[in-house]
Amino acid sequence: MKRIGMGLVGAGFVGPHHIDAVRRLGYVDVVAIAGSSNASAAAKAEQLGAARSYGNYLDLIHDPDVHVVHNATPNYLHFPVTAAAIAAGKHVVSDKPLALTPAEARELLALATKAGIVHAVTFNYRGNPLVQHARAAIAAGDIGRPHFVHGHYLQDWLLKDTDYSWRLEPDKGGVTSALGDIGSHWCDLAQHVAGLRITHVLADITTVVPVRKKPRAARNAFASAADESDVELMPMQMEDLASVLVRFDNGAKGSFSVGQVCAGHKNNLVLEICGSTSTMTWRQEAQNELWIGHRDRANERLQKDPSLMNDAGRGYAHLPGGHQEAWSDAFMNVMRDIYGFIAAGKKPSDTHPPAFATFADGYRANCLVDAMLKSAAAGSVWTEVKE
Repeated sequence: MKRIGMGLVGAGFVGPHHIDAVRRLGYVDVVAIAGSSNASAAAKAEQLGAARSYGNYLDLIHDPDVHVVHNATPNYLHFPVTAAAIAAGKHVVSDKPLALTPAEARELLALATKAGIVHAVTFNYRGNPLVQHARAAIAAGDIGRPHFVHGHYLQDWLLKDTDYSWRLEPDKGGVTSALGDIGSHWCDLAQHVAGLRITHVLADITTVVPVRKKPRAARNAFASAADESDVELMPMQMEDLASVLVRFDNGAKGSFSVGQVCAGHKNNLVLEICGSTSTMTWRQEAQNELWIGHRDRANERLQKDPSLMNDAGRGYAHLPGGHQEAWSDAFMNVMRDIYGFIAAGKKPSDTHPPAFATFADGYRANCLVDAMLKSAAAGSVWTEVKE
């Protein structure tokens, strides 16, 4: 197979996972890393085993050996980095959000479509084997007609007022926190698995921690300030907790809550889809099980076992039953779908593998979050999702 060169812009929290995932494919070369300076990029390149380093992302984009640009930068850089990669004719894999606003996301989708490049957004939970099993089973009618879709995505990494991240600064992270960061994941997963589209939302949002202590010294994004004497008090402008009612295009109703201030919940994403005959529930923190509920017979708990799964789910499982697969395996499955599409020489208009989310999906996520914020600002009223 012809080898493909990737370049990573932004090697912070999630960037190294991009590298780990593509290396597992076997035919992708990690050509270069771009950072905020020559020194930081060189240090990351040495640490992660990249051949080259650049202190300017434009130099990486124009490296002839880089065929695919991975954008893992802070949110405010998603638009300029991705736009520059598209202008250079490079395929792009972007972390979500695709951009800070629906207008920016729509422009990136238009630019990518015109350029004819392959474009992807890393909604990584699509890559879990039992997610794909559930998606195919629901499409086949195994639970009947879906009429209620609900769940939550709860974390506790912002529970303390000493917890801080660039994600909480509007000029870097955007105007939303919980809804944009984790609510977008829940919505993409719900629509993907149920095979439905959210058409209207009613959102109630709040800021539980109104003032936070920003450390003046640099630190890990997910660590609390160790020295509270050297902090700056920062009033919060974004939500850290929200609940949303949703309506789907088939008439189904739904609801979900997101929170980054829920003690004990580390990465607790739960999706349940209730149909006219059965229910399916998937929980990210127990991702190797799928609960299937019935009225007239015993409920089931399907283990992630290729011999027991349907063809759609089996293709995303790489180990026998009883051998647990996890977050990084799902992330690799997403990259496998993206790079397999590129390696096959397919056009962006061709049918994509199911775990492959495109800029169109990223744009829709921006529109969903925007509608939720507008709903809350108007006093929590039903608001149409406009694209």
